[in-house]
Amino acid sequence: MAERPVPGRGPSLHRQLLIWLLAPQLVLWIVGAAVTYQIAARYANAAIDASLSQATRSLSRQVKPIGNGLLVDFPRAAQDILEADPNDRVLFTVSAPPGQYILGNRNLPAPRGVPTHPVLGEPYFYDGEVVEHGARDERLRVRVAALYLSYGDEAGPAQTMLVQVARSSANREELARRILLDTVLPLSALIALMTMIVWAGIRAGLAPLARLRSLVEGKAPNDLTAIELDAAPREVRALAQAINELLGAVQHNVGAQKRFISDAAHQLRTPLAGLKSQTELALAETTDPALRARLERVHASATRSAHLVNQLLTLARAEPESASVQARSRVDMRALARELTAEWVPKARQAGVDLGLEDVGTEPAEVTGIALLLREALANLLDNALRYAGAGAEVTVRVSRGADEVLLEVIDTGPGMPEALRDGQAFERFVRGTTDGQGCGLGLAIVREIVQRHAGHVALQARVPHGLRVAVRLPLASAPPPAAAPRSKEST
Repeated sequence: MAERPVPGRGPSLHRQLLIWLLAPQLVLWIVGAAVTYQIAARYANAAIDASLSQATRSLSRQVKPIGNGLLVDFPRAAQDILEADPNDRVLFTVSAPPGQYILGNRNLPAPRGVPTHPVLGEPYFYDGEVVEHGARDERLRVRVAALYLSYGDEAGPAQTMLVQVARSSANREELARRILLDTVLPLSALIALMTMIVWAGIRAGLAPLARLRSLVEGKAPNDLTAIELDAAPREVRALAQAINELLGAVQHNVGAQKRFISDAAHQLRTPLAGLKSQTELALAETTDPALRARLERVHASATRSAHLVNQLLTLARAEPESASVQARSRVDMRALARELTAEWVPKARQAGVDLGLEDVGTEPAEVTGIALLLREALANLLDNALRYAGAGAEVTVRVSRGADEVLLEVIDTGPGMPEALRDGQAFERFVRGTTDGQGCGLGLAIVREIVQRHAGHVALQARVPHGLRVAVRLPLASAPPPAAAPRSKEST
């Protein structure tokens, strides 16, 4: 029996499509977040630079040249107000000439990126750090504006004054983060919504494949009918068409093999029957012990061959293609069991077996089916029981009716059957329960084929203390027939 592929093994088309559709979105989301942060930082810098430019000009107006000196009109209270907020520190420095401290904080970083001859009256902006000394030294990142101004009398040489105003970068970074959050959060919600839509779209798009898979998996191994997916997309219809072409080719080959077996069996019946008759006549006329022994072996072989041919014909009639064209009717299983048991009583006596019928209940136990096939199924069960139970055993046929099914049982008190065979191997074709010369290993295979064609179930159970119980369950004619159970691969 071939191992069936595990559905979860191998790449998933649904997962691959989802990854290929969502991965670009994730990349775009990351790039968008980075670009948004850079734009937010640029606008925050622009806003802070504007405030710093205004502050430097305001501060420069508080420093007035007097002769060759400078008058600083900047009260201590104003300085304390500027430096009061620890979260938004504003630091300043006035130096003239540049680098010679006059007023403010000595720790402001020197201008960076300023040309050798700066443009007077135009602020320059740069980033830097201020080291604040205390219990422990802390580094404060700041944004600095540097404004160069000229002062001095007309008679004297012109001098340059540098005004620097620095502001903590904390507010700038907080503003950039807020802009980033206000932009990224809606974008993330949009990405999540798009992911759900993409997932639903992929699921809907792959639904025809799932349906095709269910149709293929739901088929019995001997069901070679075409798959219908007319409403599916073009690609799935093409796949279904390819599968149907393969099923058609297999069906043609299987049909040819079955026809060959059926034709061969029909052709063999007549010569085997003639051979069997001739050996019977020869046995009746011969008195030579050696010749008689040979004739008995020939007769046994002819009898077994004839039985095999009959079994093959019965199996061919039980196949779905043959069973579907045969007329179905209501069959009373009680009457059928009573009639067939009576016919088999002489054979049971000849085999030394006590054959009896146990009819449980009086209500008709009718099923809808093909009477000839149901008769063949019970005949095969009786034949197996008489063959393998042995002389001195008892064989009981029992028919009972349940709420929605008919239970047909054939119980013998013979040696029974090993558990390994009862679990399903006994139903395989050409598998025999014993190694003696009788039987061809098709009886139980025929029974299961016929029972499954009637939407029923057959099981083998051990009888205590010894023996075998064969239970056949068939749906009542009045009950809606369930779907036929798929055949296992062993019986194909």
